[in-house]
Amino acid sequence: MDNKLFSEYKLGDLTLKNRIVMAPMTRGRATNPELLANDLMATYYKQRASAGLIITEGCWVSPDAIGYINVPGIYTDNQTKAWSHVVDAVHDAGGKIFLQISHVGSVSHPDHLNGKLPLGPSAINPNEQTFTPEGFKDTLLPREMTVEDIKGIIEDFRTASLNAKKAGFDGVEIHGAHVYLFPQFLSSETNQRTDSYGGSAENRSRFVIELLEAVTSVWGKGRVGLKISPATSSGTLKPNADTEPTFRYLAQALNQFDLAYLHVLRPVEPVVGTPAEAFQDVASYFRPLYNGTLMIGRGLDSEKGEALLRSNNADLLAFGLPFIANPDLVERYRTGAALSLPNMDLLYTGGAEGYTDYETFKEN
Repeated sequence: MDNKLFSEYKLGDLTLKNRIVMAPMTRGRATNPELLANDLMATYYKQRASAGLIITEGCWVSPDAIGYINVPGIYTDNQTKAWSHVVDAVHDAGGKIFLQISHVGSVSHPDHLNGKLPLGPSAINPNEQTFTPEGFKDTLLPREMTVEDIKGIIEDFRTASLNAKKAGFDGVEIHGAHVYLFPQFLSSETNQRTDSYGGSAENRSRFVIELLEAVTSVWGKGRVGLKISPATSSGTLKPNADTEPTFRYLAQALNQFDLAYLHVLRPVEPVVGTPAEAFQDVASYFRPLYNGTLMIGRGLDSEKGEALLRSNNADLLAFGLPFIANPDLVERYRTGAALSLPNMDLLYTGGAEGYTDYETFKEN
């Protein structure tokens, strides 16, 4: 029996050579003042171009979006030109690549923002930590966004999408996962607004819907993905009685868009007996609600992934950690070769070590 993992997949008008997607992973290699993608990053992504699709690390849509050091941006002409070299490298190797665009919202710090307070949907401290030039620091009470602020951020994402198109990317993924700006709007723990962006599930989802309208207006059909993590529990942002109804509403609302895919992360830990219990099996939960391509990620291996594909509860599978030390992950899964383990101490350290120096299995 042929493995579905290695079968082609039609993603809109793109043909992916397999169902294995390289998940977006922050790697901290944009170690330059302009936060430019660089030759090292081009090599890194090119090495992994055998994936059916690569999704880049999260990329800032504006200076106000920044929440960690050494993460690249896509808001200036120089950043756009720098990313084009990465795209060219991947395309030259026969790969497809989407750019993940991101804004951390209240999970930032004045050290990143020239002394300004970060923005959030409400003036509620997310109680997280952010990695600044001086090391990890606790988050602070953010400034509640005005409606003008919200419209401005939507415009930042639209501009970033235009820049990604100029750079030659095949599409974009909007980072709506973890504890960043999108979950902050969706959660009634961090969004206690009393205007049209807060209160009901429909209102708390409004920011996501309006932003998708802006980004899809740039890219058209089948070139915009959205990543979510409905079971996230960290700091202030924890599942509550509003969580499941909110994601149910959002999943169905997404059907009005012809997205490339919905990328859903599995829970980090078991959620049975918690308000996030519905998301213990995210594939089974979202499949009947969302009509488009469903990508499932986090904690998968080839066997779990194949089973998901054969159950028809997923169309694409996102692999993160295995791709770090195995640039030829597709071939290793195809042949059953052993996987190398990443050096976890080198994930965010800058430089080639622990980044582009992992060998393919044929060289071992």
